[in-house]
Amino acid sequence: MFKFKRIVVPLVLGAFCAGAQAQAYPVRPITLVVGFPPGGGADAVARIVSDKMGKILGQSVIVDNRPGAGTTLASDQVARAPADGYTLLLGSANIYGSDQLLYKSARYDGAKNFTAISRWSAAPMLLAVKKDFPAQSVKELVALARSQPEKLSYSSSGAGVVTHLAALSFTQASGGLKMLHVPFKGGAPSIQAVAAGDVDMTFGTPPSVLPLAQGGKLRVLAVTTAERSPLFPDVPGMRESGVDGYDFTFWFGLFGPAGLPADVVKKLFQASAEALGDPDVKARLEKQGNVAAPSASLEAFRAWAANEGKESRELTLRSGAGLQ
Repeated sequence: MFKFKRIVVPLVLGAFCAGAQAQAYPVRPITLVVGFPPGGGADAVARIVSDKMGKILGQSVIVDNRPGAGTTLASDQVARAPADGYTLLLGSANIYGSDQLLYKSARYDGAKNFTAISRWSAAPMLLAVKKDFPAQSVKELVALARSQPEKLSYSSSGAGVVTHLAALSFTQASGGLKMLHVPFKGGAPSIQAVAAGDVDMTFGTPPSVLPLAQGGKLRVLAVTTAERSPLFPDVPGMRESGVDGYDFTFWFGLFGPAGLPADVVKKLFQASAEALGDPDVKARLEKQGNVAAPSASLEAFRAWAANEGKESRELTLRSGAGLQ
């Protein structure tokens, strides 16, 4: 009887301590891995939201920029991280299949290797051209591209990432345009290449495009949504620009490694919702051309992200883009 008590008491105390530690999450700083360099759209979203989340959680959320290989280096890092909530990913649809089509090094696969937590932002992209580009509208651009197959070039922040998929979708919606793809390791260098005149055009995120457009270094022809966006009321949408059936928005969401404890996931979801509901966060995101777009529930985001991933994979397959 005495031995039985000596065994049970430590087990009970151990269970109690484990429960207390779980409830205390987070007890140290959290790392948010971003697959792009500083200065682009993803980095802007990450820093604005994580700053507020850190205050809500009582621990710093440190942004770790890990660009390269179309964000697969960052995604792989998080997929392999301990499932303790201290290494998270700012991700998007590409982790659900298009990465595996484009990169041999991508060994992860959507829901099998990641825990979807919440969407953070949504926004249109901007079709921007170098300042001396001869076309003054999307209609003129399409006509020029048709007359000069594979002569015009467009930049992206990496093969298979959202800026590349936006361009692929545009070329298909415009009747199968043939243009040269020039990938970079992030949104900032991709846009700079257009501003320098080295590349003809890009489909960029607003935080990357707007500063250079406002400085006269490049010109914005349209938003990537079918109709005009409330964020950019003076910029035409694609339908009025003559490209029917094209409606492309980009989004970023919070992910962790597969197997995150339910209580940790719930706390991160709630902190995301609170941060994205903050008026200052909303205003800062809108200033960068994004809209705060928290998910209604964990289940809703998981289903929605998986469907978005399926669509991005199908788009990549149709594009004929090959492994790198």
